[in-house]
Amino acid sequence: MENDNLLDGRKNKKYRQLILSLLAVCLSAFLQTFCYQVFLKPSHMLASGFLGTSMLINIFADNYLHLDIPVPFLLVALNLPVALMCMRGISLRFTALSLLQIAISSTFMRLCHFQPIFDDLSLNIIFGGALNGFYISLALLGRASTGGMDFIALYVSNKKGKTIWEYVLLINTIMLLTYGYITNWRYAGYSIILQFISTRVVSTFHKRYKLYTLNITTTRGEAIRDAFVNHIRHGITCIPVKGGYTQQDRTMLITVVSSYEVNDVIDLLQQIDPYVIISINQTERFIGRFHREPE
Repeated sequence: MENDNLLDGRKNKKYRQLILSLLAVCLSAFLQTFCYQVFLKPSHMLASGFLGTSMLINIFADNYLHLDIPVPFLLVALNLPVALMCMRGISLRFTALSLLQIAISSTFMRLCHFQPIFDDLSLNIIFGGALNGFYISLALLGRASTGGMDFIALYVSNKKGKTIWEYVLLINTIMLLTYGYITNWRYAGYSIILQFISTRVVSTFHKRYKLYTLNITTTRGEAIRDAFVNHIRHGITCIPVKGGYTQQDRTMLITVVSSYEVNDVIDLLQQIDPYVIISINQTERFIGRFHREPE
């Protein structure tokens, strides 16, 4: 009965997570369109990733080939092959949600026509950079992405187990230098500042690679251990202990999980033992094998 309740609870949690992911994807796509039309395009600044690449191709084609290639079309055309190539290193669910985000944002860009808010270039840099980083982070928190560089960055991160957003910033800088060469160096310089702000925002909000050590004290050691092993794909150490005040036997369990899993573990343990004691500490370094679910 207890196991059935746990399974039902986890199924309901998956449905809730899917709904939240869809909401995050839709909001991220809307904010991406808003940021592009209100802050970036009027100020002649390039966005990050494949949106920036699409803008660069659009400008190059217009200036040198006298062709008008729509940015929404380029956004889909660039992302689709990259998504298919990276599918083996990232989950099908992540890929599908990311492609949905790209499709929705491309649709919004064709349907929505937002007007600029600020005439001041500095304000556009600050707010544009912050919003650019926020909509990327929002998609990542929804277990999706805005595509392009996010696909590549997370593919490498899943293989290496570390963030590479600084390298993404370097790639974007090279792209912006190209933009400066074919258009205006001043706008390219402003865009680099914008991308720095954006990258710092993403690094602040996206904490998938932060690890936490959980020290768990309970009277139901075996039940806690069995539930943890069955539902959470990490090892756990069990130590028999005795309460200093009650002198009663207890079990202390120690494990390390990612920041995304902390709340899931707490919910699981409290279902088994409502009186469980959990101490949570951030882990600065972890040496050894650690399972990470693919994005």
